[in-house]
Amino acid sequence: MRARIDITEVETRTKIRAKYLRAIENEEWDLLPGPVYVKSFLRTYGDYLGLDSRMLIDEYKRRYERPVDHELRPITALSRERERPPRGPLLPPWAVIAAVLVVVVVVLYILGTSGGTKSTPPVAGVHTVTPRRHHRKHKKKVLPAAPTTVKLQLAATGNVYVCLVNGTGTKLIPGVIYAPGQSIPTETAPKLLLTLGNASVQMKVNGSPVTVSASPNAIGYLIQPSGTTPLAPSKQPSCT
Repeated sequence: MRARIDITEVETRTKIRAKYLRAIENEEWDLLPGPVYVKSFLRTYGDYLGLDSRMLIDEYKRRYERPVDHELRPITALSRERERPPRGPLLPPWAVIAAVLVVVVVVLYILGTSGGTKSTPPVAGVHTVTPRRHHRKHKKKVLPAAPTTVKLQLAATGNVYVCLVNGTGTKLIPGVIYAPGQSIPTETAPKLLLTLGNASVQMKVNGSPVTVSASPNAIGYLIQPSGTTPLAPSKQPSCT
C-alpha cells in the first residue's frame, strides 16, 4: 500500500493469483494450496516487494509450522545416549573362529568314519548267497533296408499309350496302347522312365498308389526308390 502497487500488477509480475496474494496479506494460510506453496509464494512476493524473503519464511516457520519430531526429543534423553558407551560384539572374534574350526573338525570326523564300508563277519553254518545280477540283453532294432529297386504296376481305365524304359535305356514297354481291362506288364528295375499318352491309368509304385496328373499332352515320370517325380516333355522317353 505504501508503494501504491495494485494487486493485479503483482499478480501479473509474480504469476501468483490475486486471491492467494490477499490470503498472504491476511495470513489466511488455509486458503493456500499447502506449506510448500506458502514458502514459494512468500519468497517470490517478498523479492518482488524488495523485502528480505528469507526473514519472511523464517518468521512463517516459527509462528505457523509445527516442529519436527527430532526437535521435540528431550535433551536429557539425547545426553544419556551420548554418555552411553558403545556396545561391542557379544563374542570376541577369536571365539567365533574357534567355534567354526570345531564344527569343521567334527564334520570331517563324521565323514571319515561313515565313509568306509564295514564287513559283517560270516556266521558259522550259514552260507551267504551273493545275488546274481541278470544282465538283460538289449535287442537292437534292425531297421529295414532301403529299397534299391522300384516295382511299377499300371491298370488302364481307358485307352492309354504307355512307353517304359529302364535306367540303361532298354525299352520294357515299347509304346503300346492299352484298352480298359487289358493287362499291362509289371516291371521292376532300379530306375524307370515312363511316358503316358493321357491320365486314363491307375499307377502303383512299390504297392503305393500314385496320382497321375491330368494333362492334354503326354505325361512323364522318373520313378526311383527315393520317389516319383514328373519329367519335362524334353526328358520323357520315346518308344517310336
